[in-house]
Amino acid sequence: MKIPNETFQKTAAWIKRNARPLETARWEYFFENGSADKVIHYLSVFQNEDGGFGHGLEPDFWLPHSSAIATWAAGQILMEIGVSSQEKIMQSLLSYLADTYDHEAGLWQTVHPKTNDYLHAPWWHWKERVQENWMYNPSVELAAFFVQWSPEESENSRIGWEVLKYAVNHLMNSQTMDSHEINNFQQLVKIMKPYEQTFNSKLNYSFANVTGKVMLLAADCIEKDVSEWSIGYKPLPLDFIDGPEHPLCKKFGDLVEQNLQFYVDQLSDDGIWDISWNWGNYPEAYAVARQQWKGILAVDRYKLLQSFGCL
Repeated sequence: MKIPNETFQKTAAWIKRNARPLETARWEYFFENGSADKVIHYLSVFQNEDGGFGHGLEPDFWLPHSSAIATWAAGQILMEIGVSSQEKIMQSLLSYLADTYDHEAGLWQTVHPKTNDYLHAPWWHWKERVQENWMYNPSVELAAFFVQWSPEESENSRIGWEVLKYAVNHLMNSQTMDSHEINNFQQLVKIMKPYEQTFNSKLNYSFANVTGKVMLLAADCIEKDVSEWSIGYKPLPLDFIDGPEHPLCKKFGDLVEQNLQFYVDQLSDDGIWDISWNWGNYPEAYAVARQQWKGILAVDRYKLLQSFGCL
């Protein structure tokens, strides 16, 4: 299946009229030969003096202060445009993570207590022991960032490997896992592939076994009943399978094709997707977040469609 050029142009026009400048810059980078510098410029608006990110970069919570989850969202964007670890924005981000690493817990605390003081979706509400809900989301991916973006023998790299050791032990002893945490572990596999030899020497489990476990958990998590896809928030095949080369693509071939068609069918007349979740409170704030998410979804799903040759 192919997205008609007319639809593509409608999406581009919607983004330039309605999305945040950050998503507009990402769209231009991926589809219109835009510059990485422009993405960095608009991403830096969300960065605080301590090097972390906040200010609603993740639209479901509006905490202006830095947090691990908003900093992770920034790191994903820096990763996708291939920013050098020597860039100022990156060095500041790494400094923030080094300063906020919880040595006792062996991870970064996902949710900040101050989140409760600002408008937010209910799932981001902080309470005692809430970290048990999140576990290594996003710490395992932050740790992979640390290894990739830090000198080999540096303290940051040591912290990265330390977190990876804890996270991998957690993974290998888990029978089920939340879809978001599985995606964090998928990113670990992708980022750490060039470090496979070091991985095997430093951790208790081989890279191959870890990869296999991540794929097993992802395969189990996928909603396989197509009739359920349009009802609420379900983990679909393309929430995990990001291109034809993904290890699960062949296994779920028919479902992947149906998921691609499902996305095409869901496009609005403006060439945009709506989100499948609702805050259930703060309706005015949710309306703003929903609009921002539409821009993010458009960029991310068009990247996915492009990887499957649908543009």
